[in-house]
Amino acid sequence: MTTAATWVGNRLPRREDPRMLRGTGRFTDDISSGHALHAAFVRSPMASGRIVGVDVSAALDMSGVVAVLTSADLDDAGLRAVLERPEFIATTMPLLAHDRVRYAGEPVVVVIAESRYLAEDAAEAVEVDVEEMPAVTSLSELGGELPVVHEEAPDGVLVDLQMFQDDMLESALEEAPLLLERTFQSGRVHAAPMESRACLAEWVDRDEQLVLTLSTQVPHQVRTGVAQALDLPERAVRVISPDVGGGFGLKCVVGREEVVVAAAAKRLRQPVRWSEDRQENLTASFHGREQEYRVRAGFDEAGRIIGLDADIRCNIGAYSAFPFSCGVEPLMAATELPGVYKVPRYAARARGFATNKPPTAPYRGVSRPQIVMVMEGLMEEAAARLGLDRVEIRRRNTIATEDFPYLGANGITYEPGSYIEALEMCVEETRKHGWWESRAEEGKIRGIGLANFSERTAYGTATMGMRKMAMTPGFEVAHVKMDASGDVVVTSGTCGHGQGHETTFAQLVADRLGIHPGRIKLRQGDTDLTSFGWGTFGSRSLVIGGGSAAVAARRLADKIRTIAAEMLEADAADIELIEGHAQVSGAPDARVSIDDVAANVHFRAHTLTSNEEQLLEARGTADPSGMFSNACHAALVEIDPGTGGVEVCDYIVVEDCGVVVNPMIVDGQVRGGVAQGIASALFEELVYSPDGQPMAGTFMDYLVPTASEIPQIAVHHLETPCDLTETGSKGMGEGGTIGAPATILSALNDALRDHRAGLRHVPVAPAELKRLVGVPTATQEDA
Repeated sequence: MTTAATWVGNRLPRREDPRMLRGTGRFTDDISSGHALHAAFVRSPMASGRIVGVDVSAALDMSGVVAVLTSADLDDAGLRAVLERPEFIATTMPLLAHDRVRYAGEPVVVVIAESRYLAEDAAEAVEVDVEEMPAVTSLSELGGELPVVHEEAPDGVLVDLQMFQDDMLESALEEAPLLLERTFQSGRVHAAPMESRACLAEWVDRDEQLVLTLSTQVPHQVRTGVAQALDLPERAVRVISPDVGGGFGLKCVVGREEVVVAAAAKRLRQPVRWSEDRQENLTASFHGREQEYRVRAGFDEAGRIIGLDADIRCNIGAYSAFPFSCGVEPLMAATELPGVYKVPRYAARARGFATNKPPTAPYRGVSRPQIVMVMEGLMEEAAARLGLDRVEIRRRNTIATEDFPYLGANGITYEPGSYIEALEMCVEETRKHGWWESRAEEGKIRGIGLANFSERTAYGTATMGMRKMAMTPGFEVAHVKMDASGDVVVTSGTCGHGQGHETTFAQLVADRLGIHPGRIKLRQGDTDLTSFGWGTFGSRSLVIGGGSAAVAARRLADKIRTIAAEMLEADAADIELIEGHAQVSGAPDARVSIDDVAANVHFRAHTLTSNEEQLLEARGTADPSGMFSNACHAALVEIDPGTGGVEVCDYIVVEDCGVVVNPMIVDGQVRGGVAQGIASALFEELVYSPDGQPMAGTFMDYLVPTASEIPQIAVHHLETPCDLTETGSKGMGEGGTIGAPATILSALNDALRDHRAGLRHVPVAPAELKRLVGVPTATQEDA
């Protein structure tokens, strides 16, 4: 017997929003712990060098300074991310640099003092003598003699993956009527969350436990990292993540500073806290995206792709981030490059290069913004070369409804989606809104961009296991417990930081228990509350975390039916849970409130023979293989010929994430993602000098767009329910970011169609566009 579904699909307001809007959210910096000490880090001023000496005497002489710690004080401990593959070279990221420094901003010394002001003043008094060494910073420098970042990898390659070899590919490309050989590039960017990294650590003697409160997406992974680095059993580490002001992948890895603060608290037996300022955040935390794709694609006369070969190079910075390693972006890029297109022959080589820049983390989208940019760019150029409509060439190459399930040359089976339907609907929306007439308006430099793509989501253990990570994420476990009053608490290993989990999880559970979502409270972000969990990243939380909660709620509902049936002298199979009551199907007067059922179980258990487990609670798990959401984006842009500035005039998204639990939350996720994608296409880039000095240390230099630069974004939903998940839903948290850069680049190239610009990189700066607009068509180099 199922309950009447009433809450899934409704645009319920987010339960989290009132406290955030009223300033009553509880972030790491809002949490007090007696008289906590403060940490400040002394960071390397150079991108590469040998540490000759460290003099901390002046800092130690300052009043209010409690300790000054170097790597030796921490037993030269570090974090070591591992892929169990022969193509991967593991390196250790020391908690504090001890023999050499590998990027400007790398922490060398930590000062612990009675106030943040004292700690930062004392940090200025520490003298670190570094013998500067040559630095390598960009992918363009690779080849020939290079400065060595790690002795274990003298050529700078930390991971080298040869994927999907095809003996017939080379001949297919050579014989192709059209062969395109192109290079696509993406700049280095930053997640720039509203709340930068922050942590508070305290050793609790009573529990013999190190309690670490911090802004993270992955509490259990932080627990493991701290336990391993400090040689503690995991029971002796508790990680709590309160409200988190954004993460976007920056906080789904373990930061060395957080482990150092934990080590200092354990050593000093006093609470220690650290909050990253924005300059540290931009220059010394985790970065993302800096990649280059050298591709060869063959097409037949009808515009159908024959084969694709890719050489992918990722600038992963100085270290592998724990626990994912530097292999996550090369693996993602090589595995999923074909996307929504039927590529019959495919091969890829993907490498991660160590450079003297901060390490990269899996920033929102994880290589897929780049691979969509590559595939959409190839489709558009092939269409132009073959005299085809750019929508038609997509139709001819896209996996169609009748092709599902589709096994790609990349070894992935694609379950049903709406790839063609999303494309058609998106194009139709541009017509309905008069975009094509606006594009043709005399005297305006306007273009329309398109991107049709998929987003693999909710990677389970089986799929993640193919990457051969030493720590393989995937499954989730949830508990659903009803108390004596009939209210429900859900615990999950996910860790929301703006996704609306408190609302959507409650909707899923409410439908299965037949109660109002307002009576359901989600508890997450505490390693002592949940058995285990992998946190929130990779568009996984609603599908896997919510799916496991839904399974647990379904099992709890069965228990409620059994007990209600005894109370009503009915058959459990005839009991429906509707609007807070358990009632006999077809006999609405034969019912009992779920509150009374809960009270009976807790307070009058002796009167029930069916209450074998005494309490109303259940456990659920979920571990799907992974599934594909899909979307089509369109943008209308206008270029100012005088400045090269770009106005994104309008934006349309047609997306399919299966069953939509809360359309308002999905819309918000899409719009936020699109904003980040527009940012990386037009505004944001972490620029470095040739010797490895960061040139963007504030938001004056790193241009995060405001509401003025982001257009209205219309979102339309298609629903292809997924039979691989408990809820029928697919993940969708990264899709907006994945599609937007390719869409904007497509629109810019369309706006410059008379100039044949052939842009294949992001971000695109106004100065470049101004130059391209000013070059007459006759002298424009053939792209």
